[in-house]
Amino acid sequence: MRAGMVASTIAGMLLLPVLGTVSRLVRDADGDGGGDHLGWGENVAGGEQVVLEFEVAGVDEVLVSTEDTWTIVGGPHETFGLNAFPQHQLRITNTKSTLCDTTVKQQSGYLDISETRHLFFWFFEARNDPHDAPLMLWLNGGPGCSSIASGLLFENGPCSMAKDGNGTVRNPHSWNEHTNIIYLDQPIGSGYSYSTDGSKVDTTAASAVDMYAFLTMFLKKYPQYASSPLHIAAESWGGHYGPNLAKYIHEKNEGLIHYPGEGIIHINLDSLILANGLTEPYSQFETIADYKCGGAPYPYLKPDSMTCRLIRDNTPVCLRLIDACYKSMSKATCNAATVHCWPALMFWEKVATKIKANPYDIRRPCEENSSVCYMDIDRGETWLDSAYVKEALGADVGREFKTCNMTVNAGFYLQGEAFHNSAAMLPLLLQSGLRLLVYAGNTGKFIPPVNLMVYLLISDLQGIELWMDRLQNDFHEEFAATPPVPWRTVKSHYLAGEVRSAGGAGTGAGNYTFVQIYDAGYTFQIMIITLKWSHL
Repeated sequence: MRAGMVASTIAGMLLLPVLGTVSRLVRDADGDGGGDHLGWGENVAGGEQVVLEFEVAGVDEVLVSTEDTWTIVGGPHETFGLNAFPQHQLRITNTKSTLCDTTVKQQSGYLDISETRHLFFWFFEARNDPHDAPLMLWLNGGPGCSSIASGLLFENGPCSMAKDGNGTVRNPHSWNEHTNIIYLDQPIGSGYSYSTDGSKVDTTAASAVDMYAFLTMFLKKYPQYASSPLHIAAESWGGHYGPNLAKYIHEKNEGLIHYPGEGIIHINLDSLILANGLTEPYSQFETIADYKCGGAPYPYLKPDSMTCRLIRDNTPVCLRLIDACYKSMSKATCNAATVHCWPALMFWEKVATKIKANPYDIRRPCEENSSVCYMDIDRGETWLDSAYVKEALGADVGREFKTCNMTVNAGFYLQGEAFHNSAAMLPLLLQSGLRLLVYAGNTGKFIPPVNLMVYLLISDLQGIELWMDRLQNDFHEEFAATPPVPWRTVKSHYLAGEVRSAGGAGTGAGNYTFVQIYDAGYTFQIMIITLKWSHL
């Protein structure tokens, strides 16, 4: 890690262009008689760029500094820094990977948040017209689950796991058909991301700060994507991640209007996409009994069963606790909701676990010998943990890869984060021009408990649509008056679901949109359904 060295070096180097004649410095460390002195070079870019050649561990490297950035090239990886984030650096560890989709440009690497904290990303350009394609950031939930293992390999990425587990096959329905897409393992401890000092992130607000730093540095490093519309797509716990990140970006963008910062850029945030997300727990828990006990398209509990009666009896107490959490936002109050609501409303899941019910799709059983119902997830975890893949991506070879980190997961729940009302952040964002797309499959349900405190939520579509109906925003009245209309796939005209949308004057995807996907489970992206993101 050379962030400290670079920062101190640049501090002095940035004074050089002021002199008007010095813009290239060369350190002669090759033993040819020049010693280690600094020599003068010719002007570069009108005195706005400084170049320093030096040697690290026998490798010649070059540091190029501009007014607000610095880049080190020539070593085992390229390192990019932004003066506005002096403790951060973007480490590009792979640009020529033979993994996954080799037909498009891709990069992977780390955002080094500090000497000890590192976020991993994997980026793919669009297969079609990447120069004019929008940019998307995909986030899986958990919290603590890898966007690369889940989103990329299992849901919507350029490749899927081969059945023998020894490699990948091309996904013809990948979202990078029309979108430049980033898969980010966050927060620290998820997937390939890690810390070396035990530090952690266990709040959505803190994770938003790290993700904002990543996006800013990525867009400064690759300015060709900076003017493209940015779509944030977040799944499951991403129902919390997404609004928090969008709110933080909006606040930073607004701040630039009055206090422009050197090197800080306006992020062109266009839309927020929430996939089966936990966003407004009060409405989503209010509908659990109705959904499980007769309201789902594929009901899996008898309405008059003892389990359904227990769920209904416990719902009022749960809702009072969630309401108290909304009002106080204290850790203790929100934890009270966590301790009561999960076990009280998930009672039946212990029975479901015994019969191997699929927590992602109630129509089908779990695959035999799979740890989380789908063998492709297990195959993906094994593949991503192999030294070959880690070396190809530039990930830390010495660290074990896990699809989900349950220590990270527990940390967020113990902070009371699960029952925060993230939907409350959306009205201001909608007013500012952000577009919202929320979708849910109609065969999802609720995942069984991981331990006494930690449950993973698979939210029902009734609860998601209910919070959208209730949310007071600029499109509330129009949305309430809008009936659902059929949604068909582009090529085959297959009836795939229904859509309710407000805003947009009846064209495009609208500004406030809910999509129900027929015959699709929680991770419906693995179904053969193509979404053309250019319509967003």
